Amino acid sequence: MHTRPLTTAALFAALTAVFSQIAIPTPWMVPVNLATCSVFLAGAVLGARWGTLSQLVYLALGACGLPVFSGFRGGVQALLGPTGGYLIGYVLAALTVGLLAQHFRFRGGLILSMACGLLLCYALGTAWFMFSTASPLPRALTLCVLPFLPGDACKILLSAWLAKRLAHLLKPQYI
Repeated sequence: MHTRPLTTAALFAALTAVFSQIAIPTPWMVPVNLATCSVFLAGAVLGARWGTLSQLVYLALGACGLPVFSGFRGGVQALLGPTGGYLIGYVLAALTVGLLAQHFRFRGGLILSMACGLLLCYALGTAWFMFSTASPLPRALTLCVLPFLPGDACKILLSAWLAKRLAHLLKPQYI
């Protein structure tokens, strides 16, 4: 393995931990934070392999009890709680963005790949929320998806713009 991709993946895991703490309190169970920005960037800048690894490292750190999840939470119970599916969805999102970003190198393609990654994160997270809280789909969508769409659209636009900027610094495989 090469030192540079491993180091960069570790940096993106740390970035996800930091961005998870930049949160806006909401009355819903799912917090609004910037973590998805780092997930999108990891996939777009590092590619599928290393972007996914960065999010697996983030989850492993949290599962071991380090307070890297939103609200300085950590431990397996956070992954098994109502919002755990969204955390696990970060891995699918980074993988999806990484796979699609290698084919769509223009900004619109990055936006599309990030939207697809977010859709998978929403699907997994909402399904797990429904299972863990015995909530019907309309309630889960009202609590966990609909209020977050405008902010997530802004995060996608910001992440696509940043990915193009970071591409020059980090020399990724794609973009």
